[in-house]
Amino acid sequence: MKYSDKIQKTPSSFIRNILKVTDAPDVISFAGGLPNPISFPIEELQSSINHAIAENGAKLFQYSTTEGYLPLRQYIADKYKKDYGLDFDPQDILITTGSQQALQLISQVLLNKGEGIVMEEPGYLGAIQAFSLAEPEFYSVTLEEDGLNAEQLEQTLANNDNIKFIYTVPNFHNPTGITYSREKREELYEVVKKYDVVLIEDDPYGELRWNGEKLPYIGAGRLENSVLLGSFSKIVTPGMRLGFVITKNKELMHHINTVKQATDLHTNIFSQMIIHDYLTSNDLQSHVSKIINLYETQANAMLNAIAKYFPSTVKYTKPDGGMFIWVTLEEGTSALEFFDKAMEEKVAFVPGDPFYTDKTHVNTLRLNYTNSSPEIIEEGIKRLGKILYSLSAQEADRVAN
Repeated sequence: MKYSDKIQKTPSSFIRNILKVTDAPDVISFAGGLPNPISFPIEELQSSINHAIAENGAKLFQYSTTEGYLPLRQYIADKYKKDYGLDFDPQDILITTGSQQALQLISQVLLNKGEGIVMEEPGYLGAIQAFSLAEPEFYSVTLEEDGLNAEQLEQTLANNDNIKFIYTVPNFHNPTGITYSREKREELYEVVKKYDVVLIEDDPYGELRWNGEKLPYIGAGRLENSVLLGSFSKIVTPGMRLGFVITKNKELMHHINTVKQATDLHTNIFSQMIIHDYLTSNDLQSHVSKIINLYETQANAMLNAIAKYFPSTVKYTKPDGGMFIWVTLEEGTSALEFFDKAMEEKVAFVPGDPFYTDKTHVNTLRLNYTNSSPEIIEEGIKRLGKILYSLSAQEADRVAN
């Protein structure tokens, strides 16, 4: 059988594939980007399920509107007004099946085959996978410690008029864990406003901050072609698959709505009504604060263990929130090779390769700390450190001989 070019060019998710291997109970896994299940508000959600059924009856089980449940969209609009001073209305918001679906909808609306996307390097591999279905040309711009390299972005936009949009994760970036600085956000805004491109700011982790101040977005509220993506996966539950697209660009939203209709008619209305009931019946901030305290403890456990057990030549990010730490090994060390040795010691992580659109055998990797206890984190990092010292010794012998 002959399959489509687009599916043959779309990479399978490295993480989803290795999670099958790392699911064994004796493997310490820093591979997935999974929220800690102890943070799920199960009792409150049970109460909301019962209440939503009692309140809405058959409506919970009927077809619904493509845009999504109006009270939930109003809640989202009100929250962005309160948290960021952004003036959104419910018609600026469309509920999606996770923010992952939003990526595919947007790429279908904006891209013809061979048209361009600016991606952070390294970038979120779920976005790379979703966008690949449209067979685009990827333009990588280096991600620095404080955000995208603005000068390189300017050159890339100026030299390639086929670029349709820029994709960013400005808060607690996946995979690096970095957050764009206030100054860098302004610098990027000044660049992007000169070009007819869409700026996507994907922000699933923004509420998970334990250090520093909440920062304004790059384009939301001031760029005509601004798109903001959000999700309830990291602060309530990922299994209900609820995300959302926000844009004031009415024409763009109309087209996204059309593609959404063609894709799945509407997002699960049962989940939307339950999440709305939960959000309006509970103190969300108190719940999120518990998640933040948990993740800060786990992040500090991993950072302390890395400082203790890794060679000093290894560099790593120190996040102010979110779920990830990005590790850069000595030049010439293959993270894929390191992964194979780590699996022999029953420890898993994600090698950096799938986070790049045009690089292989890189010396970088992603660690997730949110799904392990501090004790297990220390043991896993200790095992990885032992392998790294062994690799360093082998490299030193090779150079000496």
